[in-house]
Amino acid sequence: MAPPSNLRGIAAVLLATGAFVANDSCMKLALADAPPFQVLVMRGVSACLWCLPILVVLGHGRSLPLAFHPWVALRSLSETTAIFCFILALSAMPIADVTAMVQITPLLVLVGIWLFWGERIGLLRLALIGLGISGALLVAQPGGDAASPFAIFAFLTAVGAAGRDIITRKVPPQIPALIVTFSTLLIVLISAAAASFLFEDQVSVTFRHVWLMAIAGIFLMCGHLSIFLAFRIAPARVVAPFTYSFMLWAGISGYFLFGQLPNALAIGGMVLILLAGLAVVLLEGRTRQGDPAVNKI
Repeated sequence: MAPPSNLRGIAAVLLATGAFVANDSCMKLALADAPPFQVLVMRGVSACLWCLPILVVLGHGRSLPLAFHPWVALRSLSETTAIFCFILALSAMPIADVTAMVQITPLLVLVGIWLFWGERIGLLRLALIGLGISGALLVAQPGGDAASPFAIFAFLTAVGAAGRDIITRKVPPQIPALIVTFSTLLIVLISAAAASFLFEDQVSVTFRHVWLMAIAGIFLMCGHLSIFLAFRIAPARVVAPFTYSFMLWAGISGYFLFGQLPNALAIGGMVLILLAGLAVVLLEGRTRQGDPAVNKI
């Protein structure tokens, strides 16, 4: 029988993925009558207003200047790139397709640590990376009738998210996780405000926008908190495979909220991404279990 901590970790990651997809769904609903960067501004204000009091209550107020630590800021800028690309893709593509393509992020992380940190990844992992990227191409379907030019933004979302995860290794461990989260929320907000001012015609903020972004902000905070707790209370090799529940939640949201169903090729691509990602996670888990140095950590 699985230890209770593992079950709690799995429950937390399922809650986190559901919360993030609920946040994305609120944003897609708002995108129906508001430009992308303005939506990010509204969500950013909401998320910061939720996050800041939590920071203060937990006693992290004095650590706020660490939100601009160079590695934290660089990580936040990488995530800002990912979020900008994600909102552009989400504005024109089904939520399930965008979410599926973003799931190649862990595979791109392997490529990144090979290129930048010089870590060996082996032929098997390279083959799995190729399989995952092939799945992403099936979802995007370049040149097909269902293809969208915005698919490139979904792919760039994964690239930006992979950069964020690679840079995370350099963030000093003494910096609280919520400070790192607040840094991301704040830098995304500032960047989105600048982009909206420069490139968009503003629309009047309606009550519908306000309540959608208030809900999105809550879900965003719950998602960040739940994913942090999941990887804190249970081993990564236990909870990591369940992060692919993103695709399940996105499929449910796409069908019931937007009446969107992926075509057969896209579903096949999602399966390839899922298989490649799970194989990498399981391979990493076995590698760590067989490494005495790792087991002492």
